[in-house]
Amino acid sequence: MIHGHRRRIALAAGVLVLVGCSGGSPATFSLSDASVDPTYTCPAGAANSHYDIHGTIDAHNGTSKAVTISAVDATLKLAAVKGGWLQKLGETYDARNITFAPGTVDAGARATVAVTIPSACTGRSAASPVASGDYEVRFTMTTSAGKFTLDSKDRHRIVTG
Repeated sequence: MIHGHRRRIALAAGVLVLVGCSGGSPATFSLSDASVDPTYTCPAGAANSHYDIHGTIDAHNGTSKAVTISAVDATLKLAAVKGGWLQKLGETYDARNITFAPGTVDAGARATVAVTIPSACTGRSAASPVASGDYEVRFTMTTSAGKFTLDSKDRHRIVTG
């Protein structure tokens, strides 16, 4: 009788161990540590002159399948101004046609996604004082694992040269 009781206790303990081991957090795809170029100096006299903002986003694929990135968008919001600036605080610019690489993060892998954001600036006239605008950058990444939004840990500053 005692021998059968021990067997049931051992079986119950084994079930508890299995339940405890399978109760971890689910495997997920996640983004972290987004950053952008800190500063760009717009040439004096430039008028809506194209330039690129470069950035990176760290991706971790904890799933069992490769995750494909289909699009990356960025919204730049004017957060601070020093001197005369064409835009008002709080105004946004929605950047599209952002290039990025790699386009896939393998199962169980980490990758740094390099992004290039097309932008433009207007410089000051030679007689005007130097000014600057600081932009908060929010990324939206569309993937086969869903849509993710992440703010850059730093701002992008445009300085009129």
